Parts: sequence; C-alpha cells; structure tokens
Amino acid sequence: MGRRLSRVEAHERLVGAGLPFELKEIEIRGVTVRAWTNAPRTLGDVLAASAEHGERACLVLDGERLSYADHHRQACRLAQALRTRYGIRKGDRVAIAMRNLPEWSVAFWAITGIGAIVVPLNAWFTARELAYCVADSGSRVVVADGKRAALLASCEEDLGLRGLIVVRGEEGRSSEGVALWNDVLATADDDPSLPNAAIEPDDDATIFYTSGTTGTPKGAVGTHRNICTNIMTVAYRGAVRQLGRGVTPVWLGGPVPHPTVLVPAPFFHVTGCHSILAPAIFGGTTLVLMHRWDPERALALIEHESVTHFTGVPGMALQMLESPGFADYDTSSLIGLNYGGTPPPVRLLDRIAELLPQAEAENGYGLTEASSLVSYNAGESYRHHPDSAGIPVPTCDIKIVDESGAEVPAGVRGEVCVRGSNIVRGYWKQPEASAETFRDGWLHTGDIGLLDEDGLLFLLDRAKDMLIRGGENVYCVEVENALCSHPAVKDAAVIGKPHPVLGQEVAAVVQVSAAQAVGEAALIEHCRSRIAAFKVPATIEVRTEPLPVNANGKVIKRQLQDELFAVWGEGTGCGGGQPSDEQ
Repeated sequence: MGRRLSRVEAHERLVGAGLPFELKEIEIRGVTVRAWTNAPRTLGDVLAASAEHGERACLVLDGERLSYADHHRQACRLAQALRTRYGIRKGDRVAIAMRNLPEWSVAFWAITGIGAIVVPLNAWFTARELAYCVADSGSRVVVADGKRAALLASCEEDLGLRGLIVVRGEEGRSSEGVALWNDVLATADDDPSLPNAAIEPDDDATIFYTSGTTGTPKGAVGTHRNICTNIMTVAYRGAVRQLGRGVTPVWLGGPVPHPTVLVPAPFFHVTGCHSILAPAIFGGTTLVLMHRWDPERALALIEHESVTHFTGVPGMALQMLESPGFADYDTSSLIGLNYGGTPPPVRLLDRIAELLPQAEAENGYGLTEASSLVSYNAGESYRHHPDSAGIPVPTCDIKIVDESGAEVPAGVRGEVCVRGSNIVRGYWKQPEASAETFRDGWLHTGDIGLLDEDGLLFLLDRAKDMLIRGGENVYCVEVENALCSHPAVKDAAVIGKPHPVLGQEVAAVVQVSAAQAVGEAALIEHCRSRIAAFKVPATIEVRTEPLPVNANGKVIKRQLQDELFAVWGEGTGCGGGQPSDEQ
C-alpha cells in the first residue's frame, strides 16, 4: 500500500497531458465542451474489447452465470439476426422491455453495436405506456420478456413491428411476428464479430423515456459519445478512490481489479445502464442481478458472490445495514457503496462507518438527460459535507441561474444548469421541449440548488412539479390526469408524502362530485389501469369541497401539504429504495 492521496492529489496524478484521463476540448453541435481523450469511440468498440475478458463471469442471476466470451458471442449473433432477419440498419429503433436479465445486456450491446438505437422501456409500465413508447419511437423490433410480451400483445393498436423477440416466455414454437430468443440466435452464423457498421461518436445510441410534464413520456436521445463519456467518468472515480486508499489503479500500472457489483438498479434507468452496465462491460466487472429488491437476499448474495461494490439508491443501503439479520452474513468483501437518486438519510454515513468500516461511501447526482453522472461526493468531502451532492465530474460544468437565466454568485440559490460531453442532444420528436430544456449548450435541470465557495453543489428543491419515489421520477400532472379521467373526479392535486425508505410516495387530494360518490380504493384501482404501479397514489384524500387555489386558479399545493403533513407528521425522514413492485 502506498501513501493515501487526497482527491486533489489523485486528480493531478490522473488528469493531464499524456495521462490516462487526459481531457481535451471538442465542439459538439456548436458548443465547446471537455471530453476524455482516451474514452472509447463507440459502444461497438466497448463490446468488441469485452471479448478479451474471456471466461470471467459477466452476469450472474440465481446461480446462472454468463461468461464474457458467451455474452460477446450471443450479442454478435443477435446483431446478425437483427440485420439479416429483421432488416435493422443504422438509425433504426429497437426496444427492450424486460426486467434485469442477462438477455437485457446482450440485446443492448447487439442493438448499439450495429448502429441501431436502443429504446429501453420501463418494466413497470402498463401496456398503454409500453405501446406509447414503442409507437412514439418508431421501434421496428421489441425484445421482451414473457410478461412484457404479453402486455404488448394485449394492445389493440397496430404498432408497426417487424417482430417481437420473446425472452424466457412460454415454451413453444415461434408464431407469426413472434419469435423465441433461442430460435432467433440459432438462425445466426456463429461469427464472433459484429457486422460492419459505420458508427461515429456523435451518432444516436439510446432513447430513454422519462415521465413528461405534459403527462406523456418524452424520450431523451443519447449518443455513443454521451455514454462513453460516462463510462470513462466512472473509471476515473474508481481510480481516484483507489489512490485515496493508497492503491495503484490499473490505469497507472497497478494490478487488474476483478470487482463484483450487486445490481438492484434496473437497466432501463440510466443509472443501471450507463453507470453500472456500460462501465462493467468496459472493465470486465462481474454483475450480480436480482429479480426484485430484498435486503436479506442482497446480504446473502454479497456473502455468496463475494460482492465488492453495491450501487443503488440510499434507502437500499440503509435497509441492508438495518436488517435484523445483518450480522448473520459475511459482508467483509464489500469495499464500496455508491448511491444516488434521492437525498441520503443523515444517519446512513454513520451506519456505514459503524458496520462496514472497510467500505467507502459515495453519493452521486445525475439525470437521464446527462447520461447519468453530473457530480459526486466521496471521501473527506462527504464526511464533512454529507448534505452535498459534491463536485462536478471533470467533463461537466455547473452553474446556478436565476429566473431570468443570469448566473448567480456562490451561495445564492437558483436553477442548476449543466454543460458537458455527457449531455444528450434533446428529446425525440419534441423540438419545443428540447428548446426549453437545452439552451445554448446548457441543460436546465429543473432542480433548485446552490454552489458554495468551494464549488460543492447543494440540492434544495425541484422547480418542476415532480416527486421522486424510490429513485423513480413521477410527474404530478400525469397522475392528476389519470385521476381526473374518472367521471366522479372534478379536480385533483398530487403531492409527495414522506416515506422512510422510498424517500417519497405518491399521495393525492381529489374533489369529487357529491352526486357521484367514490372512495379511495376505487380511485386507486382506476389509476392502476392507466399508469405504472410506482405512479399510483398510495393514499388519496377524497373531498367534496373545492381544492384551495390562488388568484390564477392554480391549486395551492403548499397549503395541501401543510394540512396533510400535520396529519402525517414530518418526522418520517428521508431515504430511498426501489419500489418492490413485481416485475
């Protein structure tokens, strides 16, 4: 072990001319930004290089193990089948609709490896939401697990698909328009290389759908450069952490690491895809998947698979640490806990220091539109400022602006804006929304925060009418639209109710017609048929009197929150954890 370096010292060892994490200035769509000189050019390059990891375990699920060699082989075979069987070409869209399975990763790398655009769909979406995203993106093929395939099959409208590839669905023969995964792979040549595709770094690679302020999802379009930037950023953070422990990273001639990461985060989120899956395939990491989140199961997997790193949301880490059975498991292999998505509970850092003294904790801030990571807080900075989202990553600039768009000084709150080579190019087929969010090269996040004199970012509030349930963005208008589609509902307001694990859960207040009495249970059931389970209100207060409004007729949600917090109590704390909805 060498001398432990501070973050600043580590940065200087890594970033500079001729060093592994050298930065350069480039121009993207007329905007000058910083980029990693040594980042992979495209995702196809990442997949091709991954074959060198050979028989090392790539993905593990319930004892099933897929090696890097087999992962690469399957991805190449699927890529060939997409080209020859379905006629998929560069720029065509192919959707993935499934929970975390090894096939999710294979499909992602096959699609992006031939220059097609992958459309990851939220596995908690209803049939209506899945169909909307497939139709809006113009996806020509969908790769889906059995449950999502059945949902899509229930849609009456013609989605214009060339094919539906079913993963781990019902046993049987392929039918017209529907093919089983194994049958599709069996038709391809056993060629270990990707078909040729002239892919450039700024070509489109992904469309990630996020909940929209208008009530319908909007697709953030990410490029190969965006994702490869984040891959390199994750590697940089890892090298900084190693130097902070006195360990020489592989980038500076140290031993090749063999990390094993527990993955409770879904791949259909940019956290799961861009900050876990993509860096893992780049670096040869073993990913241990979970069917659904369960803290006891997570602890058992950490022991059984000698997991070295955990990446999720804060509430998950807290649930593990405060599990009654925590002491029954060997967690000594765990050296890193990374989390983000919601503000971490104050006591989380103390619990990590107490129960996992060998592990480093890191909190991060990111967005779909930023291809995941924007800032991070670790080491001494995190210990001294646990309420901060940390410093910008080296490829990002952050500024705080007032309502007029003017930059404000340190210590003054305003909207958080981000610029960098990781920022997506805009929203799919939504020029007005793109123009509003992406201005002069800056992503206007809708988050309210401030930068202190040391450049640390502090997040204070959200400008958008949105809440975050266990890391899932829920736009209130979408839930309000679902409630107001009930004939008895005259008005609705959705707010966040504090929750000790999820951070927030969805709550609503509705005004109903006295002549059409309806109860909470009926309204909840009504919502279940229209929106994904994580968006459905956990509690609904039903009133016959009008909701409080201001002079412009807008519901005063702060007044409703004050009324309800008096009933709920505000001491529920703040955490985070993925919903336990069945996938």
